[in-house]
Amino acid sequence: MNRHVTNDKSQVQVIARAATILRALEEENAGLSLGQIAQRVNLARSTVQRIVAALETEKLVIAATPNGRVRLGPTILRLAASVRSDFIALARPHLERLSEELHETVDLSTVKKDHLVFIDQVVGSQRLRTASAVGETFPLYCTANGKAYLAQLSDAGVEALIGRIYESRTPKTLTRLDALLADLKAVRRNGVAFDREEHTLGICAAGVALQDPLGNSVAISVPVPTQRFQNRQTLIAERLLATKRALETHMNSAAA
Repeated sequence: MNRHVTNDKSQVQVIARAATILRALEEENAGLSLGQIAQRVNLARSTVQRIVAALETEKLVIAATPNGRVRLGPTILRLAASVRSDFIALARPHLERLSEELHETVDLSTVKKDHLVFIDQVVGSQRLRTASAVGETFPLYCTANGKAYLAQLSDAGVEALIGRIYESRTPKTLTRLDALLADLKAVRRNGVAFDREEHTLGICAAGVALQDPLGNSVAISVPVPTQRFQNRQTLIAERLLATKRALETHMNSAAA
């Protein structure tokens, strides 16, 4: 009985170590050497070598260079793409419902290092509306969805990710870390971030952040022409929070 328990624990440990190695290779397009991986995950090089060899067999990692670097392989990239597509499909009805309630455009974005990538959008029914192309990238510090994500980090984490001084996109952009951190305190308290013409003059937005089933950070935002936003920001914030709760509940029930 004890032998079975020990074997089970050993198998779980191997899986956990393999997952740690895969996470270390995330965003490392040039790959890492076995020694670099061992240092990052705090494991013996021989252990890393054994696990990487098993991962290579399943094409979860592949050789990145002839000198021994490895990177994420086609199998895990295909699985990740499948999960991302499933998440977009799962989130889509919630985005559509929010757009119908507000008659505004609703965006879904994901975080890639220090910027956002738009991955889905429901265009609002208003004649005067905003729209950004799916696949377009935006900075974190001056967008509602970006600030919603940054608010999930510690102050030190924010500084490490985006630094202390930022490009001025408009006269209203927060260009210094201290001003941004003061704004993020309110986001942490209320759960909703605001962009008040900080990225583009004439456009304001509200955003909330959450995690997809893989643990990746994503955000839902509602961009609105400034002339409409000022009288509707409370309603927009309330509906965004309700949409976030509904989507998280949906994800939890789907995973159960």
